[in-house]
Amino acid sequence: MENNASERERDYEGASKRKQPLLVLIGPTAVGKTRTSLDIAKAWNAEIISGDSMQVYRGMDIGTAKLPLEEREGIPHHLIDICDPDYSYSVADFQTEAVKCIEEIASRGKLPFIVGGTGLYVESVCYQYQFAEIGSDESFRREMEQFAREHGAEALHDRLRAIDPPAAERLHPNDQRRVIRALEVYHLTGQTFSEQQAGQLKESPYELCIIGLTLDRQELYRRIEQRVDLMMEQGLVAEVERLMKEHNLPPGTVSMQGLGYKEIVDYLQGECSLNAAVERLKRDTRRFAKRQLSWFRHMKDIQWIDMGENFHNNLTSIHDIIAGKLQVNLEYTSNQSL
Repeated sequence: MENNASERERDYEGASKRKQPLLVLIGPTAVGKTRTSLDIAKAWNAEIISGDSMQVYRGMDIGTAKLPLEEREGIPHHLIDICDPDYSYSVADFQTEAVKCIEEIASRGKLPFIVGGTGLYVESVCYQYQFAEIGSDESFRREMEQFAREHGAEALHDRLRAIDPPAAERLHPNDQRRVIRALEVYHLTGQTFSEQQAGQLKESPYELCIIGLTLDRQELYRRIEQRVDLMMEQGLVAEVERLMKEHNLPPGTVSMQGLGYKEIVDYLQGECSLNAAVERLKRDTRRFAKRQLSWFRHMKDIQWIDMGENFHNNLTSIHDIIAGKLQVNLEYTSNQSL
């Protein structure tokens, strides 16, 4: 094992003379990224960087399906539990911190490995997006927030759909902060968020290997419903109630707009029954998975793996893709455990 580790470090050092290798695993929620990522990380001497916009928040464990520390099998995980729920974490924050993590992981002779389903976050690092200093208009934001309170999140989302259909397709109506920001960008610049994104140079500073996991739609939906039921059994309602009380969070806080949180907040505020909140959570999570897949289809360089087939064969295919894409000749050891 020590010889294998030394060989890995030499191979990564050699590969980095071209570009720094960066392994990425993406896919919709509940497709099986967590289980698969652990097997990949062990085989390729990797450290995992979470590419999830909600797992950054401390205490938000059940609703984000955060992997407990004792189940991470000794594999370092980064950008998890790094800020409190009252902080408005942004894609620019993620990009800065993820790039720093990549450099630190590589300096240890390990393979940086991003795992997550937040498309914009992952893409911003893979292709080094430049975030222009567009500025803000606080009065416009307040106007949009008031509009959402009076007419609902769907009506606000319809405003975005009218000017920027691609952005509306990718953003959930519950993601009020990003919907308002997309409207604000157009308000300030006359250019849509999608137009600005299309203008990004889609060249990567890394030697990228992006693997996407997919699954039959009906099976994916079944897993989503199972996951939501498990979250409820694990105490999602108590988690949301505790977070709001401990941090004095108003309902519109960014963290409380996340899937599994907004729906339960509405229940706790008496706006709907618990059964209605759970059914809405299942529906919204299915819709979110569709939006994730829509986002990923617009990304390039993805090698897709259908998770409906034999797990052993999937891992073998993934290892072959990594070896070929990164052009690193590693003697991985996963076959011994499969």
